[in-house]
Amino acid sequence: MKLGELAERLGCILEGDAALEITDVAGIEEASTGHLTFLSNPRYRSAIANTKASAILAALDDGPMPVAVLRSKNPYLDFARALSMFHQPPKYAPGIHPTASVSASARIGENAHIGPYCVISENVTIGDNAVLHSFVTIYRSAQIGDDFMAHSHTVVRERVRIGHRVTLQNGAVVGSDGFGFAKQADGSWYKIPQTGIAVIGDDVEIQANSTLDRATMGETHIANGAKIDNLVHVAHAVKVGENTLLCAQVGIAGSAKVGKNCVLTGQVGVVGHLSIGDGAVITPQSGVPNDVPAGGFYSGTPSIEHKNWLKSVAVFNRLPELQNQVRELTAEVARLRART
Repeated sequence: MKLGELAERLGCILEGDAALEITDVAGIEEASTGHLTFLSNPRYRSAIANTKASAILAALDDGPMPVAVLRSKNPYLDFARALSMFHQPPKYAPGIHPTASVSASARIGENAHIGPYCVISENVTIGDNAVLHSFVTIYRSAQIGDDFMAHSHTVVRERVRIGHRVTLQNGAVVGSDGFGFAKQADGSWYKIPQTGIAVIGDDVEIQANSTLDRATMGETHIANGAKIDNLVHVAHAVKVGENTLLCAQVGIAGSAKVGKNCVLTGQVGVVGHLSIGDGAVITPQSGVPNDVPAGGFYSGTPSIEHKNWLKSVAVFNRLPELQNQVRELTAEVARLRART
């Protein structure tokens, strides 16, 4: 593709030779002749001088570049769009593999690809253009929309409702039982029936080996556009708002509510029955024991406002020094008292 055509399709401002042939997209350090690369993180600014790429995506105010430039309002997003132009997802031929087990009462839309050893149970509904890779299991009465993509070893449990354009990466489980047990007089645990469901909105992606529990009663709900990373656990009756990101190893306890456009970064733990407001950001490995207001930026365990956490960490790093000072002052006070 010519660089000029690429600039036009991306809506970028071209600085350089429009006739340059672009054959692929690559990172700054890996790129070679014919490649388009990008700069969105200032940490990689020094690598520009040595890049072998033919062109670079950069911000409007990012200064001069040693190669042709596509000026973008959002270089990272346009880089992703360019990747999509050069790397189309694979196509899968419609059909049901002979080893798949599909109930006679299941209703499957047009152009579905059902791979080897899939199991689709009674009264399941799946929309058009579904792709189920090998060993996908759909329990009875699940309802799934159009353009569903389920990678190998994913499980959709009974009565789960899934919207359109949802992707489940390998090993994801939607609608597993919530963790509910009541202690009996003899000390043993009585399992609480998990009678609710899990509901997944449109344009949601749930990545590898993440689990979303069904509610004890009512529903666990993941709203439109939410993205859930690998090894995330969403417990029973949790509500996750639109376009929220749950990054790797996040754990959210039962009945917590996370607003829209939030970002919970890696290994954040959230206590049950609390609320995190819209647009909040929680930094890595934070433990959230209380409500977080809309737009909050919180860190630490227990989590506090990020600016206060930075001050606390600065003090924490000086604790040995401060401890020595306290000892010296205590000793000096003791000496003064002894003199009197």
